[in-house]
Amino acid sequence: MLSRLARLSRPQALAVAAVPVVALLGVTALAPLPFAVAQPGGTADVLGEYKGKQVLTISGAPTRKTEGELRMTTIVATGPQMDVRLGDVIDGWFRTDRAVMPKDSVYPEGDNVKEVEEHNLGDMRESQDDATKAALRYLRANGVDGTDKIKVKADLGKIGGPSAGLFLSLGVIDKLDGDGSGGDLTGGRTIAGTGTISASGKVGPVGGVSMKTQAAARDGATVFLVPEAECSDAEAEKPKGLRLVPVTTLASTVDALRALQKGEKVPSC
Repeated sequence: MLSRLARLSRPQALAVAAVPVVALLGVTALAPLPFAVAQPGGTADVLGEYKGKQVLTISGAPTRKTEGELRMTTIVATGPQMDVRLGDVIDGWFRTDRAVMPKDSVYPEGDNVKEVEEHNLGDMRESQDDATKAALRYLRANGVDGTDKIKVKADLGKIGGPSAGLFLSLGVIDKLDGDGSGGDLTGGRTIAGTGTISASGKVGPVGGVSMKTQAAARDGATVFLVPEAECSDAEAEKPKGLRLVPVTTLASTVDALRALQKGEKVPSC
């Protein structure tokens, strides 16, 4: 084979050598790849209703009438059993409203659709429990009485995963105590964001932040609360006019919202 190539002109040799490369690229283009393609999903105001049902139902204490919105954000990704091919990946890399992510970062629990849904809903239930504990712990620390009698139920339909935790905590605080001085945590604004929450009130990182900022702006938010560790991701495709506020704990998040309402200095990415 090598002797035959040696007898060919340079253009002929390059053409012959290119044949297996083209064939390999053709196979790669048709083969499924271990990626998921994500795009901005829906948002839900935890102070209001989602699909006709109240998101937060609180018993054991009177609740406040709130103004403004606290919108948790989501992404929509290709399903765990859906094939993503080279063309999809290239298209996602060159579009600002798409993100290419390793499939196992989106679906770490496997490819079975039902198992993925059950896993994500389980994460959401655990997140709701932690969000309630974190909110009530915060309220007790700030002198709100009767927190031991309060029960909280959250309903976000089939939205799964733990990334609504921070906003569920903020919703409970706003409905029970507002900003602590008779006003709303939102200051009447539409505040969006994302972040997990631990029972102790620590905010954790999530996935798809650059897509979530776009969902937030699309649905009218002017401020986006982002886990501090993901500031650079949030900046990557940040829509014009959306203010990023990095957060690390539930208490510091409430402090930032109070400062924002008063026109005081607020952390930024």
